[in-house]
Amino acid sequence: KEYWPKYQLDRLHEALEEQPQALICVFDREDAYFALLKKYKYELLLELHGTVQKKEDTTKITSNFYQQIIWHLKEYSERYKVAAIILASPAFWREYLMEELKDETLKKKIRLASCSSATVNAIEEVIKSNEVKEILKKDRVTQESKLIEELFREIAKDALAVYGSEDTKEAVEAGAVRSLLIADSLIKKTRQEGSYVELERLMKRVESMQGDVVLISAAHESGKKLEGLGGIAALLRYKFKYQ
Repeated sequence: KEYWPKYQLDRLHEALEEQPQALICVFDREDAYFALLKKYKYELLLELHGTVQKKEDTTKITSNFYQQIIWHLKEYSERYKVAAIILASPAFWREYLMEELKDETLKKKIRLASCSSATVNAIEEVIKSNEVKEILKKDRVTQESKLIEELFREIAKDALAVYGSEDTKEAVEAGAVRSLLIADSLIKKTRQEGSYVELERLMKRVESMQGDVVLISAAHESGKKLEGLGGIAALLRYKFKYQ
């Protein structure tokens, strides 16, 4: 294939096991393990061991150990550009650490989970849990939902959005599109009807103008909303006026 549209490459990258899906940290009062979750496996990044407090004080771990964990969470999050961080622990250590965490940007990425122990084996336990599977599934749905919510806000203001095949096509041709949103059901429909070539041309045009092409799953509410608009819409770089 001589040309690969970016949206197709993005889907291929998602399917590769090297594509990071989340950062996982399992920890307790004295040990912490950091791993990068990929599609079919994980990569252990670091084992961290702290100073244990006196045995009679079992409700807290040292603030210094919390800060070490937080520092590594932030560093790995920025290095690998992960969208989600799974913070897992037995008992209530995860809640105690969240009290220490002041970085609001980092907080927004964190999802809390539980595990039976703070060991390397616990990473596998966390990955296999229904809890984490649901978290990762929801993260993608959440990202798609945010785009559709933004689309409807702009439509309500008669501002930076268009929808439907004709208006969207006109905006694409003018180079005004920042993000082209397409329901995956429209891809299937145009392939069946033999009209996919025109849709693909629009996607290539958007990418050539440094815009994004985002496929929205029609299996979820956000995709159904987009289907109601004809299955195609766009967020614009600037106000686009029609005759």
